[in-house]
Amino acid sequence: MTVPAPAPTRAEDYRGPYGLSEDQDLFRRTVHEFVAREIVPTAHEYDESETFPRENVRKMAELGLLGLVVPEEYGGAGASTLDYVLAMEEVSWGCASHAVVMSVNNSLVCEPIHRFGTDEQRREHLPRLAAGEYIGSYCLSEPTSGSDASNMATTARREGVDWVLNGTKSWISNGGEAGLYLVYAVSNTGVPKARGITAFLVHADNPGLRTGAKERKLGIRASATTQVFLEDCRVPSSAVLGRVDEGFKIAMSTLDGGRIGIASQALGIAQRALDETIRYSKERVAFGHPIAEFQGLQWRMADMATRIEAARLLIYRAARMKDAGQPYAKEASMAKLFASETANFCAHAAVQTFGGYGYVRDYPVEKLFRDAKITEIYEGTSEIQRLVISRHILREVARSK
Repeated sequence: MTVPAPAPTRAEDYRGPYGLSEDQDLFRRTVHEFVAREIVPTAHEYDESETFPRENVRKMAELGLLGLVVPEEYGGAGASTLDYVLAMEEVSWGCASHAVVMSVNNSLVCEPIHRFGTDEQRREHLPRLAAGEYIGSYCLSEPTSGSDASNMATTARREGVDWVLNGTKSWISNGGEAGLYLVYAVSNTGVPKARGITAFLVHADNPGLRTGAKERKLGIRASATTQVFLEDCRVPSSAVLGRVDEGFKIAMSTLDGGRIGIASQALGIAQRALDETIRYSKERVAFGHPIAEFQGLQWRMADMATRIEAARLLIYRAARMKDAGQPYAKEASMAKLFASETANFCAHAAVQTFGGYGYVRDYPVEKLFRDAKITEIYEGTSEIQRLVISRHILREVARSK
């Protein structure tokens, strides 16, 4: 059985209800056309073979997608967060594995280097990351510290002017493919861990850094996820990103922005699920009629579309708040929570609509179903998002009294 053709390019005018400029709408359409042409035709094969899509990542870099948030002076596009969101949704519409490469490089590596790095660090890394000369990786989680991120065991010990890193990082996206690893380690054991963690920029070829085998994952199987082992990994003091012992602040503020990107990834998955559902329901005939004429399926598609629109508005709001320099942590968590649960709802609904065909790997909705789940887990689980949101709400109430 051959894989069905991708859903047709969406033709909605996004400028009206979302307030996008003509340039932004043109940018979104340009990315969508690139995705439909370059990523969609190969996504199934990369997923089946669990192969990292190096050639497509190279093409994404040529289009400027790996350095969207990097200022122009460092070779990037100097795009807004909203521009980044538009691109993330479209790439995710084509393949979530490709999108996570883009998300990590932009949100979790380039952005903290730009915000917290020295001029020398920016000049050294940002042009190369933006051009795809190498990609970045974010090393925070460990075997026993996921949601409890500060409870890490990786250590950073001073030896003269250098630092020596030891420990194991887990669930590292772009592991084994990255040229630069942003590593967090405990640098001061005399204070609570959240106040004694430092961030380090470590080159992939640095002695003492090695990556493990690729994890065999449920979804986003074309992306590379590995452990990263640090064994007497010696780095110079110039590798420190930001201030010593203040790395946890960098990690948490970075994740706030990263959650907007993952929300956009979830949105792209959800939109593709709806597009595939609409297309299939018009083609599939049962009881003498296209199944799109059945009220039960119409209601299902209405629920999908409504949740997608709500998710999009939450994401755009968070992006615009970030661009305006306003506090946006609560809004980013709201966007990620709702969008990730929407992606899972829509992927499930798509499989149910396809019936038996939705359960086999020859049709795209099976992949969407598998890819959607991770959006509720990484860069903060849904449970953590609810914790973040509730804490912000309670603080707001306390301040209003």
